[in-house]
Amino acid sequence: MKLKKVKMLFLSGFLLLGTFACAETARTSADAPETTGETVEAPDVETAQETQEDSTSEVRRNQLDADIRAREERNNLTGGDADRTDGDLQSEVRSKLEANLPASQLAVEAEDGVVTVVGTVPTQEQYERIEPLSREIKGVQDVTVDVTVVPAQPEG
Repeated sequence: MKLKKVKMLFLSGFLLLGTFACAETARTSADAPETTGETVEAPDVETAQETQEDSTSEVRRNQLDADIRAREERNNLTGGDADRTDGDLQSEVRSKLEANLPASQLAVEAEDGVVTVVGTVPTQEQYERIEPLSREIKGVQDVTVDVTVVPAQPEG
């Protein structure tokens, strides 16, 4: 009985934290746009390489996968299998894109099941994967992609 109370307290705290922590735009890298309305520029080569190394590291991929699984499990426990909060959609789509599109600089916002993705990716192949990857997340009803394909630029 005590374990159930602790479990519910933990889950409630996690939900509350998730609500406030996800109020801002979810970003795939520190250099990604801060909002979906921001103009985006191509990253320099060094920044693109650092972003790619971070997102493709085994530790980071494990973190991203764990984040997606935890949110899916929490959502299934609460009975809202496809009824997702905007913050959950933002976070899960961001995690999915970060894990699968290295060197991307994307910002993700969600409202009422509609996900908007803006930013840059280095290749056309990555661009074409944004919408299908986003739709893999439960609760995503539509995806708006305003992303530019821009290879990393040399500094200077």
